[in-house]
Amino acid sequence: MKKLLISLQAGVTVLMSLFLLVPIAMSIVAGVTDNYFRGWRGGLTLRWVAQVWELYRDAIFLSLGIALATLAIVLAIGVPAGYALTRSPRRLARLLESLLVLPVAVPGLASALALLVVYGGFTAFRNSWLFIVAGHVVFTLPFMVRAVAAICLSQNLKTLEEGAASLGATFRQRFLTVVLPNIRPGVIAGALTVVTLSIGEFNLTWMLHTPATKTLPVGLADAYASMRLEVGSAYTLIFFIMIVPLLVLMQRCGADARKSA
Repeated sequence: MKKLLISLQAGVTVLMSLFLLVPIAMSIVAGVTDNYFRGWRGGLTLRWVAQVWELYRDAIFLSLGIALATLAIVLAIGVPAGYALTRSPRRLARLLESLLVLPVAVPGLASALALLVVYGGFTAFRNSWLFIVAGHVVFTLPFMVRAVAAICLSQNLKTLEEGAASLGATFRQRFLTVVLPNIRPGVIAGALTVVTLSIGEFNLTWMLHTPATKTLPVGLADAYASMRLEVGSAYTLIFFIMIVPLLVLMQRCGADARKSA
């Protein structure tokens, strides 16, 4: 009976994996075929990839820049906030955590609309890529805070800090030399999550972008809507080349964090 259950679970896992991976593989193949309807028999080519690079390379670099700017801000805010959350009274910590996850709980379009209502009148800010960064910070900050809070709770930081304080270390010294080295796996995992989410975010970015601040997912939607299927698939191929290594790194860092806990 146990072997039957294991075999059944393995079969369901394989079927679900194929259900998810086969469309991705077909889309990638379509991006390097001369004609999608003829398939690989019509010949393979990289001209669609080259065309996407020519038309959308600015969007690709903008997406990377926005992701890195978002990461810098989220690190500066989220790491201290996650640490402070674990040091707050339990009721206050729960309240703050509930408020932090609101941007994740509500649809991205609603968050974007709120930002437009409040800051849309600042024309220079509205037309800048920094406006998208602000939206991405609101969306990704909870992931960093929760990652840092989780690693802080799994470490015996209080005892380590008390030992450092007894030796005369200031709070700044304790935070930099005791807290940060011990929570580094959680910070790295949170950072990779933030970068991955920022690069792939569409709903919020679609509302906040302008024709001059088009990001990778928005460009992908435009490519699918207004160009040949091969071009949209080539865009998907470039997107996967960017995002898959980050996902692999995120999994490895998550495993390292669990081992160090």
